[in-house]
Formats: sequence, C-alpha cells, structure tokens
Amino acid sequence: MGAPGSSEVNPARALPSSGMYKLEIELKRGYNLAIRDRGGSSDPYVKFKLGGKEVFRSKTIHKNLNPVWDEKTTLLVDSLREPLYVKVFDYDFGLQDDFMGSAYLYLESLEQQRTIPVTLELKDSHYPDQDLGSLELAVTLTPKDSPQSMRLSELHRKAQLWRGIVSIALIEGRDLIPMDTNGLSDPYVKFRLGPQKYRSKTVPKTLCPQWREQFDLHLYEETGGVLELTVWDRDTGRRDDFIGRCQLDLSTLAKEHTHRLELPLEESRGSVVLLVTLTASSHVCISDLSVTPLDDPQERREIMKRYNVLKSLSNLRDVGIVQIKVMRAEGLMAADVTGKSDPFCVLELNNDRLQTHTVYKNLNPEWNKVFTFNVKDIHSVLEVTVFDEDRDRSADFLGKVAIPLLHICNGEQKGYMLKNKELTGPTKGIIYLEMEVIFNTVKAALKTVVPAEQKYIEEEPKVSKHLLQRNFNRVKRCVMVLISYGTYIKSCFEWESAQRSIISFLFVVVVWNFELYMLPLALLLLLAWNYFFSSNRDTADMVRNIDFSGPVCADSERKGFMDKLYAIQDVFISVQTTLDDVASYGERIKNTVNWTVPFLSWLAITALCVATVLLYLIPLRYLVLAWGVNKFTKKLRDPYMIDNNELLDFLSRVPSDVQVMQYRELRADPGQSPTKRRRTNPS
Repeated sequence: MGAPGSSEVNPARALPSSGMYKLEIELKRGYNLAIRDRGGSSDPYVKFKLGGKEVFRSKTIHKNLNPVWDEKTTLLVDSLREPLYVKVFDYDFGLQDDFMGSAYLYLESLEQQRTIPVTLELKDSHYPDQDLGSLELAVTLTPKDSPQSMRLSELHRKAQLWRGIVSIALIEGRDLIPMDTNGLSDPYVKFRLGPQKYRSKTVPKTLCPQWREQFDLHLYEETGGVLELTVWDRDTGRRDDFIGRCQLDLSTLAKEHTHRLELPLEESRGSVVLLVTLTASSHVCISDLSVTPLDDPQERREIMKRYNVLKSLSNLRDVGIVQIKVMRAEGLMAADVTGKSDPFCVLELNNDRLQTHTVYKNLNPEWNKVFTFNVKDIHSVLEVTVFDEDRDRSADFLGKVAIPLLHICNGEQKGYMLKNKELTGPTKGIIYLEMEVIFNTVKAALKTVVPAEQKYIEEEPKVSKHLLQRNFNRVKRCVMVLISYGTYIKSCFEWESAQRSIISFLFVVVVWNFELYMLPLALLLLLAWNYFFSSNRDTADMVRNIDFSGPVCADSERKGFMDKLYAIQDVFISVQTTLDDVASYGERIKNTVNWTVPFLSWLAITALCVATVLLYLIPLRYLVLAWGVNKFTKKLRDPYMIDNNELLDFLSRVPSDVQVMQYRELRADPGQSPTKRRRTNPS
C-alpha cells in the first residue's frame, strides 16, 4: 500500500503536518479490479475514510472491472499525519458487500497547490500477494491560508444536511418474468439512493404486482443523484432470485412536480411504474447555541405564522418543526481500554438523521449543539443515541432514549437516563436535552389518519422463543379482558347483585329506543368516564405485568435448534408477528380509551362527536350511499391512488403497552447522580 504510486514529493515544498487543509480528489477510474460476482465481473464502488469516518462514497458501476467514475469531492483535513483510507467494494443489494481491496493515500507526501496524478495499488491484508488492481486519482492539496478553505466542522455539518426530499410512490410492476415453477413470481423491489435503502412488501404469485406504497428519501446533492431499483423474487429457505434492475437519474427531473415514470428493467423484460416528486427541504439545520433558530424573535414569529391555524390547509406535509439542544452528558460508560470514551450523539426522527461532533477521551462530554428537524408526523418518536467512536470498526453503543414529540415540554432542560438498545432497562449515564416543538394542530390531526412513515432500515424479524412467548401472553391478556367482560355481563342475568341487574334490565328499554347515533355516543361516554375518573393512573401500572426481561432476538438460541427451525422459520415469524399485531391493536384501543396519549383521545372524541351528529341528522342509507360512491369511484378518479384504512392508521399512532414502557422516562436517584459521584470521588 505505501505512498501514492505516481505522486511527486518535494521536500522543499512539503507541508507541515498540522493545521487546516482542503483536499480536492478526482476519482477517475479503476483498472483490472477483482472479480466478486459469479458472472466473472463486479459492481464496484469506492469509499474514502478519514480519521475512521466515511467522508465520501462513489456511485456504483455495474458489471465492470475497469470502471470509469469521473467523480470529484472536496475534503477538509486538520492534520496531514492521518492518511486517507481508500476501500473498494462490490455492491450486493440485500447482502453484505464484498471487499475488493484497499490502499492508503499519505497526505504528508503531497505537494501543495498542485494537481498530482496518483495511482493506488489495491491490496488485501489477509492476502498480501494477490493482485486486486488499481485506482487512478488526481489530488490537489491547498493550505488553510487559501481563501477557498472552510472550517472542518462546517464541512461535517453540511455533509449531514439534505437539500431536498424525493417522494416515491411505488405503484405496480408490469409483465415481469416468471421465476417459480408455477410460472409466477413473488416480487418485491429494493431501492437505493446513496447510503439510503428501502424495501417494498412482497406480492405473492403474480407477474403484475400492485404494491401501492409511498416513502421519502433524502436528496443530499444539488444535482440530484442516481436512484437504483432492483426487483427480486422472494424464495423461502434459499437465496432470493434476481429479476432485473433499472436506474433513474434524478437530475433529469423537474422539481416541485410529480412525474409518472414507467422504467423498463435492464437485462430482463417487464417494467416498474413510479410516481416521483422532488421538493425542497426547509428547517433542517445544525448550529451552535449562540445561533439558535427559535431564540431569534423575528425567526420565531415567522415560524409561528407559518404554522398558525390560518395556514392549516397549505402544504399538508409540513406539520411543524422540532428544535433539540443537545447540551451535555454525564457519567457515560467507559468503552476504551484507557477507561475513557470518544462519545458522539446521533438524533433520529423517523428516517431523518443528524449527529454531533465527537468529544475525545471524555465521559462527561459537552456538545452544545442545536438541531432542527421538519416534523411530518406529530406522533413521531425522537431517538437520541450515544455512541463511542472507533477508528477502525463500527461505533460502540453507549446508551439511548426515545422521546415522543407529544411528550416534549417546550423550553425545559431535562436530564434523561440512558437506556439499553431495547429501551427496556437503564444503562450508564445521563444526557441533558432542551427541546421545543411547534406544529399545526389541524395538519397533525389530518396526518393521523394516513399511513405512517416506515423506517428504511428495519431489522429482519428473527425467531425468538422469548418474543413468541411474550406476544402470546399479551394476546392472552386481551382475550382474558374480553372473557371478564363476558362474565360480568353474564352475572347481570343471574342476579348476583340486585342493583347491577336492575340497571342492566334497562338495556331492554334502550334496545326499544335504540338509534344508530347512540353507538358513537356510548363510546364518547366511555372516553369521558376515563378522562374524569381514570386519568390520574400511572400508565406504567397498566402494563406492569408485561415481562420485558431477557433477550428479544434469537442470538442466544442453540445453533442446532435454530438449524432445525430454519425450514419453518417463516411460519414461526408469521405467527410471532400476527400475535404482536393482534396484541398491539387490543392494547392501542385500550390506551386510546385510557387517555395514554391525550391528543389522540381528544381526536377520537372529535370524530365520535361528528359521527353522532351525522347519524342523528342524516339517514343511514344516505351515508352508506355516499361511502359506496366514494369507494367505487376512487380508482376512476385517481388510478394511482394509494388506498388506506383511516381507523387502522389512527390506531397505529397509539402506542402499545410495549411502546409505553419503552418511551417511559426513567427517574434518576438523586443520591446516585453522576455529578455527585464525581464530586465525592475526584479520581
């Protein structure tokens, strides 16, 4: 690996090894790269890493061992002692990408303010004698005195911020090739835009699948980027079959306009139909405490005006903004052998992700950064995770908290005890945050009855005996509640309590005078009863019997047992998921009535009031007729409409008992606070 193959070193003009420099890199091409695919080729892309962090990733060139990239990037470096680490991978969607070789570019050997051609010979440390080809680059190093240079922190800040949103509606596939013995396929689609990935649902036994899914990706480049699509056939128990791929250059699309596209598959027949919209993104920023957006009175007035009631029907996707001040952490876990950590903080809101800088060798870091996100759904949950940076491997987990936006107390600085990865128990340390959320109530209510945004990167479900047992117990509790209600009703007929039976006998009178509007009215009375008589109960008491201990994945299962289960793991996962869904919806109905989330309970009351009035004033046959006409003409009015069930979408926003426990804030023992421990134990 060593120094660049064809770079020139001039000792008289060599640069000092510390300071601030701008490094311009042009990745030109590769020569005779390694074969990693069965077809005798590879799909190579290149990663640049500096200081253990990825700073650039090239596009993927498919089926080429002599790829031409012709891509440029500009990096800011604060020390020339740290070499640039260049790694080449073979892209495999859905699988781990194959390593194709690496090399180091030693910055101390470069001459300043001059473009130098560089040839890097790729090597693998495990097979040092193997020829893996080479990369051709052109690099220019400029010292910090140049007016073109920028602050390193500013570069890292801008690299995280997205300039726009790509809204994609995956509609359907047409005339796909059959991959199964029955002459059909079980197709699904994988999307990739830079590091972002999304996988659609699988539609079984069809060559013309109807997906009807919508999701958003971030646009980091002004020019757009290349959206990659691959279509696969799902096969249980073995590797999925590849059907075809296609690419879409987003720079060719006009912004603020919905494009209907039918993309033909390469190397295969068939096509995929998409609706793609490019829109600008606002209110996404990272700043220091001195330039907090909401602390500027003029900017605050503009934001409040933007989300007031008069703007309720403009840009329904823009529900509000949330500002998070990440102040500091105390008493973090020591992840390094030195007894220290190199902590940084990652903030995630659905698929939006930003992070702080790293504070090196510190268990009580101070970040003092302000992050601002767009809010697309007020029922989203902010996840704040603290990691320990490692130069040569993935970051170590230190702790995490999950905070629903509706739980935020505006302008209040709070210390949150960090939890484990599953959010079921405490870990070491406290993080101090100050948050403020501003949103439009009408937009938030309307957004509640549309499908929730799905996470791009979801862990594959695994067979877990513990998780299966837990979900079974949750369903059992829901069934037992129904049985207890049935027993209570039965006791009314057996005159175990004369008072109860006399009151129940009035049911006959109610039936005689029953009108349909009384049904939502009864639900209204139930909500009101719980509001006045049950609202003071601790939510944790309602879910105290749930067992959250133990592992929630199959890593601890015996390998031999897992091998036996492999052939039927899909059946187990389906049962496991179904039990979770059934239990979750039962718990969500209960939590709506119990005022676990007051915003949603008030929304339910509003909907029930409207339903009561409509059923009282309008004959049922007219309402059914209007519903039927709307349902049957949807496809005619908009052939590409993504249908949804408003009731299920509403319930999806209500947390289940498991989520209630995950979102519950842990209370720190004042006598055991990290600050007090540090004062009493200076060492």
